[in-house]
Formats: sequence, C-alpha cells, structure tokens
Amino acid sequence: MSGAILAGLGIYIVTEARGWEYLGPDGPGPGFFPLWYGITIIVLSLVLVGRNVMARASEPAAATNWREVGRALAAWAGLAACVGLLKVLGFLLAFALFSFFLVAVMYRRPLAPSAAIALGMALGFYLVFPVALNVPLPTGRLGF
Repeated sequence: MSGAILAGLGIYIVTEARGWEYLGPDGPGPGFFPLWYGITIIVLSLVLVGRNVMARASEPAAATNWREVGRALAAWAGLAACVGLLKVLGFLLAFALFSFFLVAVMYRRPLAPSAAIALGMALGFYLVFPVALNVPLPTGRLGF
C-alpha cells in the first residue's frame, strides 16, 4: 500500500517537474532535481511493491507489533508538536524540546544527558544557520 502511494507521489512530482525548465544557460534548471527525485521515488516504490508481493507469496504474514507502531506515532506527534510550537517558542527552543523528547522519552536516556544533547543540537543549528550562513531561523514570541 505505501509503495503504491509513494509511486503516486513520484508520478505527481515527475509530471509537475516536466513543466519546469530542465537545463538553463547556467546549468540545471528548477525542474532538474525534482524530475530525478520523482523518478527515483517511482523506481524505489516499485521495488518496494515487488518485494512486498514476493514476501507475501513466500512467508505467512507477521503479527503487527503495536508497540512499534505506538512509538512511531509518538515520534510523529512530537514532530507535529514541534511544528505547532515554532511560532510561539521559535525554532531553537521548539527544536530543543523536540530533541529532548526524542532522547529522553523515545530512547529512554537520563535527563541530564538528554538536556545536554538538546542544548547541543539547538546550539549547532544556531552556529550553522544564523552565525555561519547568515540565515535567520524563525523566532517566537520570546525572541529566539
């Protein structure tokens, strides 16, 4: 099922990219990378579908591991909360909280190392984007 959805996404990307310039006077145009990205998605999704069909023919289906599904949904919910908090807290604080959630809750690490990792990740983003590249990160109501 997911392979078919990915193939559909790849087909959509390829059809949209075909309307953009593929090569311009200065090199690859805006349609170059999306076209090849879409083709790659289509090929890999067809491989996924083929492997799934072959696996169904040779093996009985395994039971769904609901614990793993719950962990994946929890990580997705954490990312959704991070995105929702961007305008309120700003990128650095929202991302630090998301990193802390992943390390402390999802990977069950102690709080002090989790906080250190979250702080280090936020500091790393700050040093790369606003400092080194001069690209501002979204700020929240608190100013950072």
